[in-house]
This record gives sequence, C-alpha cells and structure tokens, in this order.
Amino acid sequence: MAKITMVNMDGASAGEIELSDGIFGIEINEYAVYEVIKNYLANQRQGTQSAKTRSEVRGGGAKPFRQKGTGRARQGSRVAPNHVGGGVVFAPKPRDYRYSVPKKVKRLALKSALSAKVADGEIIVVDELNFEAPKTKKMVEFLGNVKAEKKALIVTAEKEDTVIRSAANIPGIGTTQVGTLNVYEILNHTSFIVTKDAIGRIEEVYS
Repeated sequence: MAKITMVNMDGASAGEIELSDGIFGIEINEYAVYEVIKNYLANQRQGTQSAKTRSEVRGGGAKPFRQKGTGRARQGSRVAPNHVGGGVVFAPKPRDYRYSVPKKVKRLALKSALSAKVADGEIIVVDELNFEAPKTKKMVEFLGNVKAEKKALIVTAEKEDTVIRSAANIPGIGTTQVGTLNVYEILNHTSFIVTKDAIGRIEEVYS
C-alpha cells in the first residue's frame, strides 16, 4: 500500500495514511477513462436543437416561375433547401443523446482516475474539514495552506453544507461527495482534495 502524508487545515503534517493499491495504485486504463468521459459529456447534452425541413416551412404552394423560357434553372417550390428561407436538408431534431456504459468499465475508469491523481502527486488528503460557518475567506485560507488555489475538487464522505457554501463563490473550486464522484470531475481539476473519512468510504465502496 502506498503511504502519503496527510495534512490538517493549516497545511501542517497530520501523519501518514495508507492508500489501497487496488483503488489508488492500479495500472491506468486510458480506454476506460475515455469511454466514461465521453459517456458523461454525452449525457449532459440537452438535445434540444431543431430546424425545419422543407415540409415544415410555411409557403411553397405555387411554382415560383414557369418551367421554360426564363433562362433560369427550373424550380418547383420556394421552400426547397436551395432557396433562402427554405427548409434544411437533414435538419437536426430533438433527440436523447444518453446511453449507458457497463458498471465494470465505470468502476475501472474511476479507479484509473484516482490512481492517476496519486501517480501525478495531485492528491491532498486532509484529516478533517471543519468550518463552523460558511465563510469564503476561510476556504480561501485553507486552499492557500494546502497549495491548491487553482482548480481543485474537494471530496467529503457525506454532504457538508458549510464546505459547499464556503467554496461556492470561488472560481475553479468544486465540491462533491463520494456517492456522486465521477471521472470527469476528478480529471478536470488539478488538485484532488479528499478527507480522511472520504478515503475510507471510497475504499469501502470500490474495494
């Protein structure tokens, strides 16, 4: 098992913590990560784009001009796609982009993302996050203490309202819980800040 230094909210050492090799030390499977991120982004799409085909555009009942003798190309309707204001060829229509990925692939991708954070030295384990009240200033101080002022994802074992509200107004800082952890958020943030309790919950759920 890999050992990393755990810190407190002041950024000082709070001992060491062992991370399970089966979750935080596996060989990274880039294909699984790619598939899960692609699935996540596809599921975020609203799919509300829409355009009218020639059958839906108003007008077009009469032939624009006679067939012969004008020197122009023959036309049968003003709603044809080659006319301004006409219908769209293969017009996009509302659709659902959602699809599913096997659970084993999702689990492998999550473990790969966590292992990548450990391998790159981008994981910060905190003994506890204790905010008496939601304070953006206190969160900024904490992030400065652990050297994670830029894009950082804060992970707690359960939903912590004080943590969420303290980080809400800080650009680039995200918060989540173990139950809603996903690969895209892990890799989209530079620093992965996780509490000791959250580490235990992750190892309990994904072991």
